[in-house]
Amino acid sequence: MYLRTTKRKNKDGSVVEYYQLAHNVWNQQSNQAVAKIIHNFGRADELDRSSLVRLCKSIARVCGVEVNEQLTAPQKDKRAVRDQDMLPDEVKLIQTRELGTAMALEVLWERLGIASALKKIIKQQGYNEAYERALFAMTANRLCEPESKLGVWDRWLSKVHLPSCQGLRLDQMYEAMDFLQAHSAAVEEAVFFRTAHLFNLDVDLIFYDTTTAAFSLDEEDTDGLRRFGRPKNGGWNPQVVIALAVTRDGLPVRSWVFPGNTTDVNTVAKVKADLKDWQLGRALLVADSGMNSQDNRRKLAKACGKYLLAVRLGSVAEVKEEVLPRSGRYKIIAENLHAKEVLVGDGERRRRYIVCYNPREAKRQRQHREQVIKEAD
Repeated sequence: MYLRTTKRKNKDGSVVEYYQLAHNVWNQQSNQAVAKIIHNFGRADELDRSSLVRLCKSIARVCGVEVNEQLTAPQKDKRAVRDQDMLPDEVKLIQTRELGTAMALEVLWERLGIASALKKIIKQQGYNEAYERALFAMTANRLCEPESKLGVWDRWLSKVHLPSCQGLRLDQMYEAMDFLQAHSAAVEEAVFFRTAHLFNLDVDLIFYDTTTAAFSLDEEDTDGLRRFGRPKNGGWNPQVVIALAVTRDGLPVRSWVFPGNTTDVNTVAKVKADLKDWQLGRALLVADSGMNSQDNRRKLAKACGKYLLAVRLGSVAEVKEEVLPRSGRYKIIAENLHAKEVLVGDGERRRRYIVCYNPREAKRQRQHREQVIKEAD
């Protein structure tokens, strides 16, 4: 493996040089070694010298040697040169670090109650205090310049001003993720109620839905979450089902991760139990038709008191036979939304349906049917 330079001649006659990390591989067809590019560092005249220095230091650390960085090297990055030119002669620029974004994120981390929630669990359970800092570092990095856990520890932390995170070890990054997974419910609850207090949220309406995250794997986990299922965008892959409950303003209440072979209708029992533990009162839970079943309606009535579920008109006999034929005036809520209420049954076990009508969509579908019939004739 070596640092490779290539040159390109522009139309104006100027020559641009590029740096690339490469290694030689044997080509069976040409029967000779050819260079395979691993990473492009970019133009030599615009190169961020500090990135090469970090790479050198990383390799040197593994090899047990020391790299003596020469600040006066001819390849010093342009930003450092400009900053140095603005300083008095007796002041030498050693290093620059980003400050503003990291500082703002740390304030939000504290104001939203994330730090206090993590520290409380760490103190009660006897975990390493560094886990809170490790989680903040990874969260801030995700919002600024996403890297892997190794990248956060090895590269990103040296570029920002976060003194409280400088002593972190790589193993603490990985351990902190396991800690968060084990106590995510308690953290989510603390953060949600803190956010609800800060923003004076009305937690009387909760929207719930699921999506999927697929993996390019040949086999599913034998005892894990990645199981074969049908992703939302089609196909058949090992996947996980991700569920999210949000307020009417779109702020997250809580999230869940289910095995990939879990159907939407089977996620409600877990959601019901978890939201009941939070004592949200008589919040109205809104979900799509994938959550609608007789068993789920019974569970939701016990958990949240009230619910609003979408219904497929063509697949529910009660809707076709008793709801749609009912006469009654529609109330105009908006130009594209008319609605009327239909009650089925008597007493406490009666069911309330809201029939919605969209004049625009009805017109579009009518014109489409007429066009199809015309073409069929």
